Amino acid sequence: MSAALDDSVNKHLLAFNIRLQAFKNGYVSEKQLYNLNAIILYHCVYLAAKNSMHDLFIYSLTVFMGFFAIMNPIANTPIFLGLVQGEDKATKKKIARTATIAAFIIVTAFVIAGKYIFDLFGITIPAFKITGGILIFYVGFEMLMSKKSKIHSTGHPEESNDVAISPLAIPILAGPGTIVTAMNNVTDVSFVHIGIVIAVFALMIYLTYLAFTFSDVLVSKLGTNVILVIGKLMGLILAIIGAGMVIEGIQMSFKF
Repeated sequence: MSAALDDSVNKHLLAFNIRLQAFKNGYVSEKQLYNLNAIILYHCVYLAAKNSMHDLFIYSLTVFMGFFAIMNPIANTPIFLGLVQGEDKATKKKIARTATIAAFIIVTAFVIAGKYIFDLFGITIPAFKITGGILIFYVGFEMLMSKKSKIHSTGHPEESNDVAISPLAIPILAGPGTIVTAMNNVTDVSFVHIGIVIAVFALMIYLTYLAFTFSDVLVSKLGTNVILVIGKLMGLILAIIGAGMVIEGIQMSFKF
């Protein structure tokens, strides 16, 4: 409890003791004591609920800011455009929907049972960062070289949605940073806090879906050449992010 709540509860406990002593001395009736105690209990419960709601709001805001910093839908939109270049509008929307739903399922699974999943398969955070970083670096390098990544370009139209799962859903949306952020927020907390993390992540996923769905608006407003330049810049940024993840993974492995 907060200091303000503790102070208020102490005042009510003092008032209760005074009324109890007055009852023992015959100054108040049993009914009056009961009514006064009911009022004190109501105020204590009200103050506790008010304090709890405030704490949950701060917690929700903290979780949202953490997810937004990692997932930033606006920053990821040019990456999405670069990965789905050449696809029609319906296919882009389908890829956006598949990627966001898959990312939500993956992160939610780790929120609920992340520790058990890692323990079951013997996965470590450093290994996860290194593997995810290599994949992101490879995709970014091919974007920088103006190539359509082989990771999501199979040469078969029916397989074009592969990009939705990798690299969009994982590791771009549901990458090590997102998963670790989610797992950190649910360490030693109640089921209410776990529900808040899942709800906030669902909001971030919806915002990301909207950004991806309306990515064509950016193309029409900015033009193909500008999008091409942005795609190369995003490729460079992706490669840097990937390299950074690999370095972090190595540093965590050897603790230096």
